[in-house]
Amino acid sequence: MRLRRFAREDLDGLAAIQARPEVARFLYWEAREREEVEQALAKFIADEEIAGEDDESISLAVERREGGDLLGWVSIWLRSRQHRQVEIGFVFNPDAQGQGYATEAARELLVLGFERLGAHRVYGRTDARNEPSAALMGRLGMREEAHFRQAEIFKGEWGDELVFAILEDEWRLSRT
Repeated sequence: MRLRRFAREDLDGLAAIQARPEVARFLYWEAREREEVEQALAKFIADEEIAGEDDESISLAVERREGGDLLGWVSIWLRSRQHRQVEIGFVFNPDAQGQGYATEAARELLVLGFERLGAHRVYGRTDARNEPSAALMGRLGMREEAHFRQAEIFKGEWGDELVFAILEDEWRLSRT
């Protein structure tokens, strides 16, 4: 697995992933047409760095080291500089799931959050029905901090949200 910045050449691979209904199931958008993916890709490319302002983000392409196939992407947001809060997220092609790529990529987000962004706490959120996402955060050493019941109307129905987090000292201890 390799993490890298997105490039215009990723349009076909990203469009193939974002067009799949099972990918969009737990996201705030439906399966996307190519024109919508072009807009998303432009944003991924434009968001080059986190300079230290609240809610800045970057998204990185995750590709197979051999062959360069786009497997998905990971995102990181500096939610609060003052409180040193960082959020992470990940989206993968279902064909690449269960092979360790998401775990490896998300671990790199923790490194980025704690070592580069100076996070005190890194957290992730997921729909409570998204068992693979919850399991991934558990593998990262993140603990379930909250289960918000019927927290929002999501795709026409009330949805529950889970929040997982890990503190800097917990993360550092887990690396020894």
